[in-house]
Amino acid sequence: MMRTRWRIGRLFGIEINVDSSWLIIFGLVTWSLARSYFPQQYPAWGAWLHWTVGVATSILFFASVLAHELAHSLVAIRQGEAVRGITLFIFGGVAEISEEPERPSKEFLMALVGPLSSLVIAAVFALLWLLTRNLVEPVGALARYLAMINGSLAFFNLIPGFPLDGGRVLRAVIWGVSDNLRLATRAASWIGQGVAFLFILAGIWQILGGAWLNGLWIAFIGWFLNNAALTGYRQVVMRDVLGETRVENLKAPTFEAVSPSLTLQRLVDDYVMRRREHAYPVVEGDQLQGIICLHDVKAVPQERWSETQVSQVMTPWERMVTVSAGDDGNTVLSRLGTHDVHQLPVVEGRRLTGMVHRADVIRYLQLRAELGA
Repeated sequence: MMRTRWRIGRLFGIEINVDSSWLIIFGLVTWSLARSYFPQQYPAWGAWLHWTVGVATSILFFASVLAHELAHSLVAIRQGEAVRGITLFIFGGVAEISEEPERPSKEFLMALVGPLSSLVIAAVFALLWLLTRNLVEPVGALARYLAMINGSLAFFNLIPGFPLDGGRVLRAVIWGVSDNLRLATRAASWIGQGVAFLFILAGIWQILGGAWLNGLWIAFIGWFLNNAALTGYRQVVMRDVLGETRVENLKAPTFEAVSPSLTLQRLVDDYVMRRREHAYPVVEGDQLQGIICLHDVKAVPQERWSETQVSQVMTPWERMVTVSAGDDGNTVLSRLGTHDVHQLPVVEGRRLTGMVHRADVIRYLQLRAELGA
């Protein structure tokens, strides 16, 4: 199934995105509130009011999820981490922090602030409920539900199983005591998998009891948590492996450079179509001048390819992202992710010594895994 995401704005300099899968959960939550929860709690309301309050409650609930992720992101930024954005998706939201924290104290604060923010939001809505329940019933009903759901969200996230916030807090504590991130992640991941299997069993139990929709959803959450716990541990192992690996061992053994005076038509005919690479370093003499990618070529109308030179559309040296042979694999991954590129030139000064691609890193890790290393 094709998935996409849409950018809906920026908050505090952080890009906010909505994944297409979020539409599913937004629709389900709204339908559940408007057709089940509010009609049962407030049968005297008309259908239009059930739907109006249901939609408003859903919007504010996901705004609360966004606030939860913003809390993580702002603490991360305060501690010097880069945050690429926040994406709302079917399971809530995720803050895209470029790198894992390098100290347990950072992990502890970044993880704990999320549930704390949800508790604060729950308290605010609880106060609003107390103030409005006898004055404006729909507002009181909305506030009551949001107080309960945000409180539940806070306690759910405090479950000590990775990758939930509580699992990250637990990992930070074990990490601080043992000074071993891999050991801490493995322990938190095991507990996370145990929690996930409990969710799956609870879901199956509900399905067998006739509550198939709730049971299916709980089992689905358990499946997601189990995969996330496994992935989290593998990422730490990968970081350990790449931290010991130099760029010299990752870069492609050969690369093809082009001249800045080459026309785009020649580039396409002689390089892109024959070698099927998406990017080429641009070299003059022994000096790296820039890099040209397929999207640079596509930005120029095809009828102008024969008269447009590579130097006119390439990304120049001053704006390039590079690595050196002595950098490690984690530096490569960080720069690939932060700058959203698929390859990095390897340089000594401005002399090009190679290219390292995202695929090179993946192949290296796959070979290490197959060798049991």
